[in-house]
Amino acid sequence: MKYNTETINDVAKELAEMFRTEVIEQHATGKGTTTIAKIETSMREMLRQIGVQILGMFLSSMQTTPASEIACECGGVLKYQRMRPATLISVFGKVTYERAYYAGCSCKKGNAPLDDQFGLEPGAVTAGLAALLALAGIEFSYDESPKWIEAYLLFDVSENTVRSETEQMGALQEQREENLIQHSQDEACLQERLRNPGKIVTRLYGSMDAAKVRIEPRPKKGEEKAEHEDWRDMKVLCWYEVETVSPAQRSTRQRIKAIREQAVLRAKNMRYFCDITDADDFGKLLWATGCTVNADLSPELVFLGDGAVWIWNLVAHYYANAVQIVDWYHAEEHLEGVAMAAFEAPSERTPWIEAVTQSLWDGQVEDVIIACEALAQSCPKAHQAVTYFTNNSERMRYDKFRAAGFMIGSGTIESGCKQIVSHRLKLPGAQWEVAGAVQTAKARAVWLSGQWQNLCDLHSALPLAI
Repeated sequence: MKYNTETINDVAKELAEMFRTEVIEQHATGKGTTTIAKIETSMREMLRQIGVQILGMFLSSMQTTPASEIACECGGVLKYQRMRPATLISVFGKVTYERAYYAGCSCKKGNAPLDDQFGLEPGAVTAGLAALLALAGIEFSYDESPKWIEAYLLFDVSENTVRSETEQMGALQEQREENLIQHSQDEACLQERLRNPGKIVTRLYGSMDAAKVRIEPRPKKGEEKAEHEDWRDMKVLCWYEVETVSPAQRSTRQRIKAIREQAVLRAKNMRYFCDITDADDFGKLLWATGCTVNADLSPELVFLGDGAVWIWNLVAHYYANAVQIVDWYHAEEHLEGVAMAAFEAPSERTPWIEAVTQSLWDGQVEDVIIACEALAQSCPKAHQAVTYFTNNSERMRYDKFRAAGFMIGSGTIESGCKQIVSHRLKLPGAQWEVAGAVQTAKARAVWLSGQWQNLCDLHSALPLAI
C-alpha cells in the first residue's frame, strides 16, 4: 500500500500539537514531570487506540450495499438479515466492525461475505497478530510470552492464545512438508522438476542430527496418572551452502582455527527441518526437502554428521553419490576419550593423543585404528573406538576433504539442534506432548531458515478482491 505523505504530515502535526498542549498543561498545573519515556508510552497507547478505531472503521466501510440474497455454499439461498457487529483481536487490540449477515438457508448456516473477503473469523485473532504471537511462542515459553507481548503491544493475550497460534503455524509447516513429500513421490512432479529445475547449487551441504525432548503424556480419560515421561529424539536436518570467511571478518576463534586449517568456512542459506519420528519417515522428509533445493542434481553434494548409523543409512539410500564426512570434532573427541580412559599420567596421555590426532588430521585412519587396537585389550573405550574408526574410515579422509575445500565440521547442524531444541523445547518447566513439541519446533525451524513470511502468507490467505 502507498500512503499520502502530505496527509500523514497533517495528521502528525495535529497529534504533535495535542501532545505539546498536554505537556504544557501538566507543567502549569504541577501534575509532575513529563519525561520522554512517558511521552513515548502515551503516544504508543494513543496510536494503538487510533489503530483500533481506524481498522474497525475501515472494515465497516468496505461493506457495500447488501444484496437481498446470495448463494449458499450448499447450493441453496441465503437471505439478508441485518447489519451485524463482530469483534476480532488485531495487532491494535480488540476491534469491532459491522457487516452484512445472511441466513435462512435450509442448511442452517449463516454467512458474512465481508469476513470471507478478508479472511476474518469473529472472536479470533487476525493473521497479522497471529504471526506476532507465534514469534513470541517460538522464542519464549508459553507462560512468559504474554508478558513480552504486553510490553510490546500494550494489551493482554492469554498463554493459550499464544500456544494456539504458534502451534497453528507449526501445523501449516507440517502440511507444507506433507505436500512436499507427496510431490517428491509423484513421477509427473519429478519429471517436471527435471525439465525446469531452477537453481542448482554447485556444492551443496546437508547435515542431520538429533536432540532429546522430554515428552510428558497427559492422563487419558478415566486414568488418574499418565504413563511415565519419555525422552524422544527430535531429528533435525539442514540444507546449506558454504562460503569462505575473509581474514578481515574472522573472529578470534576463527583466526586461531585458520592457523591450522588455512581456509575458514561458514554456512549460509541454511534451511532447517525437524520432526519426532522414526528414521524411515524422516528419510521421506530428507528426500522431499532435498528436491526443493535440487540436492540430487548438485554436482557436489556433501553430507556431514556424527557416527550415528541412522544418518549414514539415510544418506546412502537417498543420495548414494554424496560425499560423506564424519564431523572432525566428534572423531577428535573419541580419541580424547580413549586417552583419558587408557592413561592416568599426563606424561603418557599427551604424547599419545598428539600423535593419533595428527594421524587422523592427515587422513591416516589405519594408523589411528592400530593405535587404538594396542590399547583395546585393557581399555574398553579403546575397543569401542576401533569399531567406530573402522566403520567410518572412508568418512575420515580429512586430508582429501581439506584439499577439496570441504567443510569438515558439523557445527551448523549442532547449532540448529541447540537453537530449535535446547533454546526452546528445553526451557525450565517445559512440558510437551509430541504434537505440541513438533509443531513449535517446526515453526521455529521456519523462522531460523528465513522463511517466516512464506508461512505468514499461508496463514493470511487473503483474497483482497477489492
